[in-house]
Amino acid sequence: MSLAIINAGDSHDGTLEGNQINGDAVIVADGVITWIGATADVDQSAHDTVLDLNGSTIVPGLIDSHVHTTFGDYTPRQQTVGFLESYLHGGTTRVLSASEVHVPGRPTDVTGVKALAIAACKSYEHYKPSGMTVHGGSVILEPGLTRADFDELYAAGVRMAKGGFGAFADARDYIPVVADARAAGITVMCHSGGGSIPGSRAKISADLLLEMKPNVAGHINGGPTSLTEEENVRMVNEGGDMAMQLVHAGNLRSAIHLAGLLLERGELRRILLATDTPTGTGMIPLGMIRTITELTSLGPFTPRQAISAATGTVAMNYQIPGGFIRVGAVADFTVLDAPLGSAADNAFDAIDRGDLPAVAAVITDGIIRFTKSRNTPPAQKPVTVVRERN
Repeated sequence: MSLAIINAGDSHDGTLEGNQINGDAVIVADGVITWIGATADVDQSAHDTVLDLNGSTIVPGLIDSHVHTTFGDYTPRQQTVGFLESYLHGGTTRVLSASEVHVPGRPTDVTGVKALAIAACKSYEHYKPSGMTVHGGSVILEPGLTRADFDELYAAGVRMAKGGFGAFADARDYIPVVADARAAGITVMCHSGGGSIPGSRAKISADLLLEMKPNVAGHINGGPTSLTEEENVRMVNEGGDMAMQLVHAGNLRSAIHLAGLLLERGELRRILLATDTPTGTGMIPLGMIRTITELTSLGPFTPRQAISAATGTVAMNYQIPGGFIRVGAVADFTVLDAPLGSAADNAFDAIDRGDLPAVAAVITDGIIRFTKSRNTPPAQKPVTVVRERN
């Protein structure tokens, strides 16, 4: 199956520089980008489907690196069914499990946590709710896990781990377990700040994070409570390559502070935007777009930097597909525009002034999932399917 996307206005290729793509048209075959160029060079009759963007902005599909999935499309924390479909209508095309911590009766023994992570990973290998890609299965670090366990998990397909919810008597006992997980090739994210669920007591401080050395400091701006400003400075200056995850369900003031510190150092590659939902904060289908807009209109980001932190930097830090518009990449796109009624006339200007952009269309795996979001106002420049071969 082939898809031709034509007449894009502005664009973003997913790189740190946030460059425009080399043209205003993209060709997709069998879910992969095969060509980028000018609309004038596209033979529309050669493709099964042609999507006219009518001057709207095309960016890589947004990637949310902190979503508490369980199994299927259900979150018991919010008693919500179908939340991933709603997130897709918020422009998010790919989510990463931040552990299946909300599964009722969650096990804490070594056999149980391994089984939970493997089952969650496998359950999403071929299941894509409404076209959403879910990277499920993030093993919860618990006492007793060894390097051999992490090797077994890696061989089974598990690529992520989460620290901060385990039954360790002393939080410092995480340090060797994190090292073993990383040595096995697993990307480790650790809870930051105060407790977020009933029963959580220990605060994960900057001192502990710097000793632990996870790949990602999860919800570093609070989930829900943040580190101090002094700890933020230490995390940025002493954290090496550790990625800093800024989430919607955290402290906005702390997120702005951390983003400014990292951008001053020229370290956009270390910034990941996410939602940390569904949790007690709720289910937030527009969480990624809101975070992008808030950290731009109120914070230090340009619109292009914020999009980078929600696409390519996530893909690079987690070594997953998606996040870029380039030949050979998976064909996941979010099409944005200024919403009807905004004083802005394009998506990036709308973000800059604090208006949530309209999601004009979402494409995943080269398939058009919708051409009008149910969660945003209409786009000023609606997209149109101008050819569709039955």
